Amino acid sequence: MKAMSQLDGARHVLGLSGGKDSAALAIYIKDNYPDIHEKVEYFFTDTGAELQEVYDFLEKLEAYLGKAIIRLSSGKDFDHWLKIHNEYLPSAQQRWCTRKMKIEPFEKFVGDDPVVSYIGIRADENREGYISKKETIKAVFPFIEGGIVRSDVFQILEDSVGIPDYYKWRSRSGCYFCFFQRQGEWLGLKRHHPQLFEKAKAYEQKTRIKYDWKEGEIPIKGHGYTWSSQGTIEEIAAKAEAREQKSGVTATVSKVSESWQDALKNVDDDDPEDQACLICSL
Repeated sequence: MKAMSQLDGARHVLGLSGGKDSAALAIYIKDNYPDIHEKVEYFFTDTGAELQEVYDFLEKLEAYLGKAIIRLSSGKDFDHWLKIHNEYLPSAQQRWCTRKMKIEPFEKFVGDDPVVSYIGIRADENREGYISKKETIKAVFPFIEGGIVRSDVFQILEDSVGIPDYYKWRSRSGCYFCFFQRQGEWLGLKRHHPQLFEKAKAYEQKTRIKYDWKEGEIPIKGHGYTWSSQGTIEEIAAKAEAREQKSGVTATVSKVSESWQDALKNVDDDDPEDQACLICSL
């Protein structure tokens, strides 16, 4: 890769999300650029709200890479940051979870060191991902440089560690309550992880305190607490199930006539207006 000769002595880092693109990039570098692979610090920023399938997949990936994947975190759980942000759930417009639980731990990890950061954006995508404003961090895009597209990513995974199991019902990695989930994916969470669905639902039902200069503290149940602008997740899952019953097509990425791995290849998860948190989706 051309950029490598430009930053001799820099640290080389690659953020793994537990998703397909970042995992395929790590494998691509190991298999094609072993000298760079030896330098790379692979890391995963753990919010504490990941699916078990993500942790399982990271273990497979770690074994294939033959290197430890460094675990980062903000040092605080989601409930702590929720309280700091006045009990308002994060949203596409207010991604405080990305900033506090992903980006800040990453920038603390690299400090002021000169860094080459490998980004898993493909040659067939139209998005930027998280690119630090720090002058000491240089983002490089091996897939774009190598002309690697979506079908190539699946082939890389199928030839090595396989596709993460959560893709059976979900189109992206991320926290179990990620607000970018589609309606069918909330239904998938309810079916595959009912306890996590109930936890996500409980956040919507919490009572927050509103302050009024005349009335003082006013408890408001559920105010500011929906993960989606389309309604509560219980309502969203019910709508998805109703559509499923009407159409006869299960609300997952797979169809009866084909394996979920093959069906996944035809699922559009690259809408630039519907991306998971920028550093998570690398």
